[in-house]
Amino acid sequence: MEKVLVLVHLDENGALPKSALEVVNAAISFGSPMAIGIVGDKVQSAADSLASTGARIIAVEGAEFAQPRYVTDAAAAEALCHAAEATIVIAPQTSRFSRALPGVAHRLGGAIETHVTSVTPGEIPSVTRWFYRQRIEGTLQRTSRPWILLLESGTTTAYQGADGNAQVERISVSVPSIRTNVTGIRAPQVGEQTIRPDAKLLFVAGAGWTKKQSDGQPHVAEAEKLIKGMLKHSGASLGSSKSLVDQSSENQAVLTFLTHMNQVGQTGATPRHPKGLSTCCHGEEPHVVGWRFINERRAINLDANCGWARGKADVVYVADAFAVVEKLIALIEKKAVSGQLSAIS
Repeated sequence: MEKVLVLVHLDENGALPKSALEVVNAAISFGSPMAIGIVGDKVQSAADSLASTGARIIAVEGAEFAQPRYVTDAAAAEALCHAAEATIVIAPQTSRFSRALPGVAHRLGGAIETHVTSVTPGEIPSVTRWFYRQRIEGTLQRTSRPWILLLESGTTTAYQGADGNAQVERISVSVPSIRTNVTGIRAPQVGEQTIRPDAKLLFVAGAGWTKKQSDGQPHVAEAEKLIKGMLKHSGASLGSSKSLVDQSSENQAVLTFLTHMNQVGQTGATPRHPKGLSTCCHGEEPHVVGWRFINERRAINLDANCGWARGKADVVYVADAFAVVEKLIALIEKKAVSGQLSAIS
């Protein structure tokens, strides 16, 4: 029988991120002896939130393990794997573990799988993962042990259980020589942040925002104001078509806050949000590839025969995006003032 270790780390606030709770839920389905390994500064509160799993909880704790750093993360993960005698290790696909766990797999003489989207227990467990920018899906089995699996966020539901008083086994780790330290974080202001992985709505802007409008003139400044207003008032995450982010290299008017990090589609990201709203988009890639994990798809377009109207969206609004978004902002502001707005619905 497989011995399963759930490996998680605390976030910058000292709590378990949503991706960690998703991994816990995925591991419970194994029905095998399970341990949960936690890496962080102070782990007791996080351990208490997992007490109802009934799993053995082990941890590597200390200020040295609060920061994301390869040398300390790898040492902590290796120690936890040894302590649990794990044959299957399931961890969230965070930037922190994506950097450290491949090295841990090498140290342990095992194998690692990244971009895993589902885990199927059985006599020989199998996993499903994406290849080639999530355009090819494959199912894999391995005999190498330990087998480390990095699970993509948003592919399963998060664990929800009552808090308790967890007994934590703290594993002693000899801290290796540290040569790097995080001295600070430089990030955009909250109002300027456009990529929000946990947002309930994905708002995608297409190249139509910068094209000539009904009066024969482009209105890029107005487009910027409306899109920023939509993001600010709705809390949505911003996506973009490739054609829009590429305009900066074509000497065309652009939206100044857009980068290729916002790009969704065949050559961009495939975000996971409960709902999505596409505006001024015509291409197939943002709709078919970039939106495959969006649960409810809606679009605004003046062209009733665009790609969205042919089975790509649940609802298509044949209207002017400038007018619709302006109206949406007004409605959201009105509800916020009256205290009726809690979230995008």
